[in-house]
Amino acid sequence: MNQTELESLAARVGGLLLSNGQRLATAESCTGGWAAQCLTAIAGSSVWFDRGFITYSNDAKLEMLGVSAEALTAHGAVSEATAAAMAIGALRHSHADWALAITGVAGPSGGSPGKPVGTVCFAWAGPEGLLAADTRFFQGSRTEVRSQSVEHALQGILQRAASLNA
Repeated sequence: MNQTELESLAARVGGLLLSNGQRLATAESCTGGWAAQCLTAIAGSSVWFDRGFITYSNDAKLEMLGVSAEALTAHGAVSEATAAAMAIGALRHSHADWALAITGVAGPSGGSPGKPVGTVCFAWAGPEGLLAADTRFFQGSRTEVRSQSVEHALQGILQRAASLNA
């Protein structure tokens, strides 16, 4: 997706959150705030977007979101466990009803045999204790991996918020 398409998707997320009277927070690592940028590009987003955490380093994940050192040691920064902890931390450190988290290896280097470039982990936390996580393996350049990550994270919150409030 290009930037215009990502912002259109973000507008759909915002419209749903607005109609539900809910707010969203983001916790991003490899996307560096790109999801939050798409969300805040939408006029009126201050009603439904609470805040974004850019936690690129492990220290930031620990200090800003309360991700445990044990989780990072046991699972690594690029893991569903860490993404889930990031999403939960974003909810705990905000006034949001929903949180999305993104952590991965965007490339072009930094991958490993177990977590090659393009590996991105996601989590979504929401009302009633909802917590979901998944991992995707994207192809392409660093920018393409990051763009696909933003798209997947926004699609994930859209699907979950729509189904919970259906």
